[in-house]
Amino acid sequence: MTPSPFVEPDGPDVPEVPGVPEVPDESPGARAARVDVVLPCLDEAAALPWVLDRIPDGWRAVVVDNGSSDGSAELARTSGAFVVQEPRRGFGAACHAGLLASDADIVCFCDCDASLDPGLLRAFVEEVRAGTADLVLGRRRPAGRGAWPAHARAGNLALARMLRRRTGLRLHDLGPMRAMRREALVGLGLTDRRSGYPLQMVVRAADAGWRIEERDVPYLPRAGKSKVTGTWRGTWHAVRDMRAVLAEAPRTADAGRARTTDGAL
Repeated sequence: MTPSPFVEPDGPDVPEVPGVPEVPDESPGARAARVDVVLPCLDEAAALPWVLDRIPDGWRAVVVDNGSSDGSAELARTSGAFVVQEPRRGFGAACHAGLLASDADIVCFCDCDASLDPGLLRAFVEEVRAGTADLVLGRRRPAGRGAWPAHARAGNLALARMLRRRTGLRLHDLGPMRAMRREALVGLGLTDRRSGYPLQMVVRAADAGWRIEERDVPYLPRAGKSKVTGTWRGTWHAVRDMRAVLAEAPRTADAGRARTTDGAL
């Protein structure tokens, strides 16, 4: 694949944030900021071509096969993606395996079901690379009938409210599309390997004082049925996992309130 077009720019000093490595001050052209997009995958052969075709040039798609039986892994491999096998079932297990397999400076996450366009991650990466945010999240906006079932939206809203009570962070969505620096994310020591992984990432980032931003993204009807929120039962299990994450004690003494990049509490 072609070298990444993203290069660390010169700019003002960036204040040090606990748990987040200082953004290197490098002259243009000194070193490309490599980007990996981790795509947890379980039987997504129907969606993979669309998703992989939208990975920005110069970035690497890391497809983590979580036990597919529809040829997803081979399809991804022949399409040029880097394929990781994770036999332990669980969204968090697949995401974390992709994170550990990555050696990029910046790592992104995106669903592999064609509900989200990974090309939109360009803007997320620019914010992280520029040092204006440590974690950029995609706020899903339904862009088609049936894109976001009512029970899934209700569960997401409830979790957003619980997250606010736990951290003070005012987010509207806990969606899967996001970008951050890989080394900083590894440093958070995430332990959830089920549906709570995306929430634990936000909670521990907030506890560490990360600057967290939210950006609107279109949310399209997915290819196939969701393994997590496709049913009321799946949604309940996801909420249960996430409630356990929210019950964790803050990892720092001053973690009672988190902040977004606009300073809102």
